[in-house]
Amino acid sequence: MSTIHFHRTMSVSPEQFVAAITDFGPGREKVFANSSDAFLTVHDLGPTHADVTEGGGGVWERLSYDWSDPYRVVMRTTDSNVWGGASGHTYTLTRQPDGGTVLDAVVVRDGKNLKGRIVGFLLGTVAKPFLGKALDQTIKAVEARN
Repeated sequence: MSTIHFHRTMSVSPEQFVAAITDFGPGREKVFANSSDAFLTVHDLGPTHADVTEGGGGVWERLSYDWSDPYRVVMRTTDSNVWGGASGHTYTLTRQPDGGTVLDAVVVRDGKNLKGRIVGFLLGTVAKPFLGKALDQTIKAVEARN
């Protein structure tokens, strides 16, 4: 199992960031490059939660989103072709005096099969910069929307 931490500063507010990452409409792949619109299925959507299947590139996961705390978004993996156990993402947002946001992101990758264990190991070690670059692209896309 790999636990990966990222710390980023953004020019958008926590509300703008949460609104963008919880927009499950067309064009989601512009915010999340690893989430193809063709694989997006929204099973349930409420004011502060969602049950969504998304993915791309041969990896998919069903995620339970919870943003009932406006400064924390928790995405727990409930099903996947490679991820199991404690897999998911937690984004903690801290508003800055200039209106921007500090993002602390924790990604947990618990492989449920050989492919998942290998990819999880790689993401926690040599491929961590790839995951960081994907997060940076998400932040740029959110900033561009606002």
